[in-house]
Amino acid sequence: MKKMFLTLSVLIATIGIACADVDRPIEPNRLPDAAQQFLKQYFPKLEVSLAKEDVEITYKEYEVVLTDGTRIEFRSNGEWKDVDCKFSEVPAGIVPKQIVEYVKKNYPNVKIIQIDRDRRDYEVSLSNNLDLIFDMKFKLIDIDD
Repeated sequence: MKKMFLTLSVLIATIGIACADVDRPIEPNRLPDAAQQFLKQYFPKLEVSLAKEDVEITYKEYEVVLTDGTRIEFRSNGEWKDVDCKFSEVPAGIVPKQIVEYVKKNYPNVKIIQIDRDRRDYEVSLSNNLDLIFDMKFKLIDIDD
């Protein structure tokens, strides 16, 4: 009986782990409405070359790659999580005004090429290879080079 219970437990755990991380391509129209609106508003001239849905045990995320190489990650509700423009500037309106003003004042002629936000902070990458980290009140808390 113990052996059968142990075998059954291992089988259930293996199936759970195998099903937990599903990363699959999807059609762009299957993205959450908020993500679709974000793309239309900030990247109207670019097309989606790849959209993926990443399903984990406790959450779902989306990743989009645009035709110019820009990568955007969205939370399950369609809110943006990370915008990486690689070769161009992050569009105006995505970066909070306070961060834009700080960068303009302290790093003139430098562009914000990536922004990542989570529940604790914003991290921006600049075209001069600096990373600035701001708390949720937009106070600079770290500089990483």
